Amino acid sequence: MQVHPSAIVSQKAKLADDVVIGPYTIIADKVRIGPGTSIGAHCVVEGNTAIGKSCKIFTGAVIGSPPQDLKYKGEKSFLEIGDNNIIREYCTFNPGTGESGKTVVGNNNLFMAYAHVAHDCVVGNNCVIANNGTLAGHVTIEDGVVIGGLAAIHQFVRVGMLSIIGGCSKVVQDIPPYSTCDGHPARVYGLNLIGLKRNVIHKDSITALHRAFKILLNSGLALKHIITKIEKEVTSSAEVAYLVNFLKNSERGISRPCRLNKD
Repeated sequence: MQVHPSAIVSQKAKLADDVVIGPYTIIADKVRIGPGTSIGAHCVVEGNTAIGKSCKIFTGAVIGSPPQDLKYKGEKSFLEIGDNNIIREYCTFNPGTGESGKTVVGNNNLFMAYAHVAHDCVVGNNCVIANNGTLAGHVTIEDGVVIGGLAAIHQFVRVGMLSIIGGCSKVVQDIPPYSTCDGHPARVYGLNLIGLKRNVIHKDSITALHRAFKILLNSGLALKHIITKIEKEVTSSAEVAYLVNFLKNSERGISRPCRLNKD
Protein backbone atom coordinates (compact mmCIF):
# COMPACT_ATOMS: atom_id res chain seq x y z
CA MET A 1 0.00 0.00 0.00
CA GLN A 2 1.33 3.41 -0.99
CA VAL A 3 0.04 6.12 1.33
CA HIS A 4 1.48 9.62 1.23
CA PRO A 5 2.83 10.71 4.65
CA SER A 6 0.44 13.66 4.76
CA ALA A 7 -2.65 11.50 4.20
CA ILE A 8 -4.87 10.48 7.11
CA VAL A 9 -6.07 6.89 6.83
CA SER A 10 -8.12 5.33 9.61
CA GLN A 11 -6.78 2.06 10.96
CA LYS A 12 -10.35 0.77 10.80
CA ALA A 13 -10.61 1.32 7.05
CA LYS A 14 -10.11 -1.77 4.87
CA LEU A 15 -7.75 -1.11 1.98
CA ALA A 16 -6.27 -3.62 -0.45
CA ASP A 17 -2.50 -4.01 -0.36
CA ASP A 18 -1.82 -2.08 -3.57
CA VAL A 19 -4.13 0.92 -3.01
CA VAL A 20 -2.51 4.33 -3.61
CA ILE A 21 -3.53 7.31 -1.44
CA GLY A 22 -2.36 10.80 -2.41
CA PRO A 23 -1.26 13.80 -0.33
CA TYR A 24 -3.64 15.28 2.27
CA THR A 25 -6.38 12.77 1.49
CA ILE A 26 -8.61 11.53 4.33
CA ILE A 27 -9.97 7.97 4.49
CA ALA A 28 -12.50 7.44 7.29
CA ASP A 29 -13.27 4.42 9.50
CA LYS A 30 -15.86 2.43 7.53
CA VAL A 31 -14.38 2.81 4.06
CA ARG A 32 -13.46 -0.23 1.96
CA ILE A 33 -11.25 0.14 -1.12
CA GLY A 34 -10.46 -2.65 -3.58
CA PRO A 35 -7.20 -3.62 -5.26
CA GLY A 36 -5.59 -1.41 -7.87
CA THR A 37 -7.55 1.70 -6.90
CA SER A 38 -5.78 5.03 -6.62
CA ILE A 39 -7.05 8.16 -4.87
CA GLY A 40 -5.45 11.51 -5.61
CA ALA A 41 -4.60 14.49 -3.46
CA HIS A 42 -6.99 16.37 -1.14
CA CYS A 43 -9.81 13.81 -1.43
CA VAL A 44 -12.22 12.80 1.33
CA VAL A 45 -13.70 9.30 1.44
CA GLU A 46 -16.05 8.69 4.36
CA GLY A 47 -19.23 6.98 5.50
CA ASN A 48 -20.22 3.40 4.72
CA THR A 49 -18.48 3.55 1.36
CA ALA A 50 -17.20 0.62 -0.69
CA ILE A 51 -15.04 1.28 -3.75
CA GLY A 52 -14.19 -1.57 -6.10
CA LYS A 53 -11.02 -2.47 -7.92
CA SER A 54 -8.95 -0.41 -10.38
CA CYS A 55 -10.82 2.85 -9.84
CA LYS A 56 -9.05 6.18 -10.33
CA ILE A 57 -10.23 9.07 -8.18
CA PHE A 58 -8.70 12.47 -8.83
CA THR A 59 -7.93 15.59 -6.80
CA GLY A 60 -10.55 17.02 -4.48
CA ALA A 61 -13.26 14.42 -4.89
CA VAL A 62 -15.57 13.99 -1.89
CA ILE A 63 -16.97 10.48 -1.76
CA GLY A 64 -19.51 9.25 0.79
CA SER A 65 -20.29 12.47 2.65
CA PRO A 66 -23.80 12.68 4.17
CA PRO A 67 -26.63 13.16 1.67
CA GLN A 68 -27.80 16.67 0.90
CA ASP A 69 -31.34 15.84 1.93
CA LEU A 70 -33.34 17.46 4.72
CA LYS A 71 -34.98 14.10 5.44
CA TYR A 72 -31.65 12.58 6.41
CA LYS A 73 -31.32 12.22 10.19
CA GLY A 74 -28.08 10.32 10.44
CA GLU A 75 -29.42 6.86 9.58
CA LYS A 76 -26.96 4.17 8.51
CA SER A 77 -26.87 4.35 4.73
CA PHE A 78 -24.45 3.22 2.04
CA LEU A 79 -22.51 4.09 -1.10
CA GLU A 80 -21.27 1.31 -3.37
CA ILE A 81 -18.95 2.06 -6.30
CA GLY A 82 -17.99 -0.75 -8.67
CA ASP A 83 -14.82 -1.46 -10.65
CA ASN A 84 -12.80 0.50 -13.21
CA ASN A 85 -14.52 3.82 -12.62
CA ILE A 86 -12.78 7.11 -13.35
CA ILE A 87 -13.90 9.90 -11.03
CA ARG A 88 -12.31 13.18 -11.99
CA GLU A 89 -11.55 16.34 -10.01
CA TYR A 90 -13.98 17.59 -7.36
CA CYS A 91 -16.77 15.11 -8.02
CA THR A 92 -19.20 14.50 -5.14
CA PHE A 93 -20.98 11.22 -4.43
CA ASN A 94 -23.51 10.82 -1.58
CA PRO A 95 -24.88 7.67 0.08
CA GLY A 96 -28.56 6.87 0.39
CA THR A 97 -31.11 8.49 2.68
CA GLY A 98 -32.98 6.57 5.35
CA GLU A 99 -32.02 3.40 7.17
CA SER A 100 -30.11 1.10 4.79
CA GLY A 101 -30.60 3.54 1.92
CA LYS A 102 -28.08 3.00 -0.84
CA THR A 103 -26.47 4.77 -3.77
CA VAL A 104 -25.02 2.33 -6.30
CA VAL A 105 -22.56 3.00 -9.11
CA GLY A 106 -21.68 0.20 -11.53
CA ASN A 107 -18.52 -0.45 -13.53
CA ASN A 108 -16.46 1.28 -16.23
CA ASN A 109 -18.01 4.73 -15.85
CA LEU A 110 -16.40 8.11 -16.44
CA PHE A 111 -17.45 11.00 -14.22
CA MET A 112 -15.82 14.21 -15.42
CA ALA A 113 -14.88 17.10 -13.13
CA TYR A 114 -17.51 18.41 -10.70
CA ALA A 115 -20.09 15.74 -11.53
CA HIS A 116 -22.53 15.08 -8.69
CA VAL A 117 -24.28 11.82 -7.79
CA ALA A 118 -26.90 12.46 -5.11
CA HIS A 119 -28.49 10.15 -2.56
CA ASP A 120 -30.23 6.94 -3.60
CA CYS A 121 -29.10 7.13 -7.23
CA VAL A 122 -28.36 4.08 -9.34
CA VAL A 123 -25.82 4.42 -12.15
CA GLY A 124 -25.27 1.46 -14.45
CA ASN A 125 -22.20 0.47 -16.45
CA ASN A 126 -20.23 2.18 -19.23
CA CYS A 127 -21.78 5.61 -18.69
CA VAL A 128 -20.20 9.03 -19.23
CA ILE A 129 -21.29 12.02 -17.16
CA ALA A 130 -19.53 15.12 -18.42
CA ASN A 131 -18.35 18.13 -16.43
CA ASN A 132 -20.86 19.47 -13.91
CA GLY A 133 -23.43 16.84 -14.82
CA THR A 134 -25.81 16.65 -11.86
CA LEU A 135 -28.00 13.79 -10.69
CA ALA A 136 -30.63 14.67 -8.09
CA GLY A 137 -31.84 12.11 -5.57
CA HIS A 138 -33.34 8.76 -6.63
CA VAL A 139 -32.22 9.10 -10.26
CA THR A 140 -31.62 5.92 -12.28
CA ILE A 141 -29.10 5.97 -15.11
CA GLU A 142 -29.10 2.78 -17.16
CA ASP A 143 -26.15 1.26 -19.02
CA GLY A 144 -24.30 3.12 -21.75
CA VAL A 145 -25.83 6.55 -21.11
CA VAL A 146 -23.97 9.75 -22.04
CA ILE A 147 -24.90 12.94 -20.16
CA GLY A 148 -23.52 16.22 -21.48
CA GLY A 149 -21.83 18.89 -19.42
CA LEU A 150 -23.95 21.07 -17.12
CA ALA A 151 -26.99 18.85 -17.64
CA ALA A 152 -29.25 18.41 -14.61
CA ILE A 153 -31.45 15.37 -13.99
CA HIS A 154 -34.53 15.88 -11.79
CA GLN A 155 -35.16 13.58 -8.83
CA PHE A 156 -36.78 10.20 -9.56
CA VAL A 157 -36.08 10.48 -13.30
CA ARG A 158 -35.01 7.35 -15.15
CA VAL A 159 -32.66 7.63 -18.11
CA GLY A 160 -32.90 4.67 -20.48
CA MET A 161 -29.95 2.68 -21.75
CA LEU A 162 -27.81 3.87 -24.67
CA SER A 163 -29.42 7.31 -24.62
CA ILE A 164 -27.53 10.58 -24.91
CA ILE A 165 -28.47 13.89 -23.28
CA GLY A 166 -27.13 17.17 -24.65
CA GLY A 167 -25.16 19.62 -22.54
CA CYS A 168 -27.03 22.13 -20.37
CA SER A 169 -30.25 20.12 -20.64
CA LYS A 170 -32.92 20.24 -17.93
CA VAL A 171 -34.29 16.71 -17.63
CA VAL A 172 -37.58 16.55 -15.73
CA GLN A 173 -39.15 13.40 -17.21
CA ASP A 174 -37.91 9.94 -18.17
CA ILE A 175 -35.67 9.63 -21.21
CA PRO A 176 -36.51 6.61 -23.41
CA PRO A 177 -33.74 4.10 -24.10
CA TYR A 178 -31.77 4.46 -27.35
CA SER A 179 -32.76 8.11 -27.75
CA THR A 180 -31.06 11.46 -28.27
CA CYS A 181 -32.45 14.39 -26.35
CA ASP A 182 -31.63 18.00 -25.61
CA GLY A 183 -33.21 21.20 -24.37
CA HIS A 184 -34.67 23.11 -21.46
CA PRO A 185 -36.70 21.11 -20.65
CA ALA A 186 -35.18 18.18 -22.51
CA ARG A 187 -37.11 16.79 -25.47
CA VAL A 188 -36.45 13.69 -27.53
CA TYR A 189 -35.01 14.27 -31.00
CA GLY A 190 -34.69 10.75 -32.32
CA LEU A 191 -32.76 7.52 -32.27
CA ASN A 192 -29.17 7.34 -31.00
CA LEU A 193 -27.87 5.58 -34.12
CA ILE A 194 -24.22 6.09 -33.26
CA GLY A 195 -24.67 4.56 -29.82
CA LEU A 196 -26.58 1.60 -31.26
CA LYS A 197 -23.90 0.90 -33.88
CA ARG A 198 -21.09 1.23 -31.35
CA ASN A 199 -22.81 -1.37 -29.22
CA VAL A 200 -23.24 -3.69 -32.21
CA ILE A 201 -27.03 -3.77 -32.16
CA HIS A 202 -28.26 -5.84 -35.12
CA LYS A 203 -29.39 -3.81 -38.12
CA ASP A 204 -32.84 -5.40 -38.09
CA SER A 205 -33.34 -4.23 -34.51
CA ILE A 206 -32.17 -0.73 -35.47
CA THR A 207 -34.70 -0.68 -38.31
CA ALA A 208 -37.46 -1.75 -35.92
CA LEU A 209 -36.42 0.88 -33.37
CA HIS A 210 -36.44 3.53 -36.08
CA ARG A 211 -40.06 2.63 -36.85
CA ALA A 212 -40.96 2.65 -33.15
CA PHE A 213 -39.41 6.08 -32.70
CA LYS A 214 -41.33 7.48 -35.67
CA ILE A 215 -44.50 6.44 -33.85
CA LEU A 216 -43.26 7.82 -30.54
CA LEU A 217 -42.25 11.16 -32.05
CA ASN A 218 -44.76 11.76 -34.83
CA SER A 219 -48.07 10.12 -33.97
CA GLY A 220 -49.30 12.78 -31.54
CA LEU A 221 -51.07 10.06 -29.58
CA ALA A 222 -51.29 9.64 -25.84
CA LEU A 223 -48.58 7.41 -24.44
CA LYS A 224 -50.82 4.38 -23.89
CA HIS A 225 -51.92 4.53 -27.53
CA ILE A 226 -48.31 4.95 -28.68
CA ILE A 227 -47.43 1.76 -26.82
CA THR A 228 -50.35 -0.12 -28.41
CA LYS A 229 -49.41 1.12 -31.88
CA ILE A 230 -45.77 0.08 -31.47
CA GLU A 231 -46.78 -3.36 -30.23
CA LYS A 232 -49.11 -3.85 -33.22
CA GLU A 233 -47.05 -2.34 -36.03
CA VAL A 234 -43.36 -2.82 -35.19
CA THR A 235 -41.45 -6.06 -35.65
CA SER A 236 -40.57 -7.44 -32.25
CA SER A 237 -36.95 -7.55 -31.06
CA ALA A 238 -35.25 -7.50 -27.68
CA GLU A 239 -34.59 -3.78 -28.03
CA VAL A 240 -38.15 -2.92 -29.07
CA ALA A 241 -39.51 -5.02 -26.21
CA TYR A 242 -37.21 -3.17 -23.82
CA LEU A 243 -38.38 0.20 -25.15
CA VAL A 244 -42.04 -0.78 -24.76
CA ASN A 245 -41.49 -2.06 -21.23
CA PHE A 246 -39.69 1.18 -20.33
CA LEU A 247 -42.60 3.26 -21.66
CA LYS A 248 -45.13 1.15 -19.78
CA ASN A 249 -43.29 1.50 -16.47
CA SER A 250 -42.48 5.21 -16.59
CA GLU A 251 -43.54 6.92 -13.38
CA ARG A 252 -42.64 10.53 -14.17
CA GLY A 253 -43.84 10.38 -17.75
CA ILE A 254 -41.76 10.38 -20.93
CA SER A 255 -39.95 13.41 -22.33
CA ARG A 256 -41.83 14.15 -25.52
CA PRO A 257 -40.46 15.26 -28.90
CA CYS A 258 -39.07 18.76 -29.27
CA ARG A 259 -40.06 18.70 -32.94
CA LEU A 260 -41.84 16.36 -35.32
CA ASN A 261 -39.67 14.35 -37.72
CA LYS A 262 -40.77 14.48 -41.32
CA ASP A 263 -39.13 11.25 -42.53
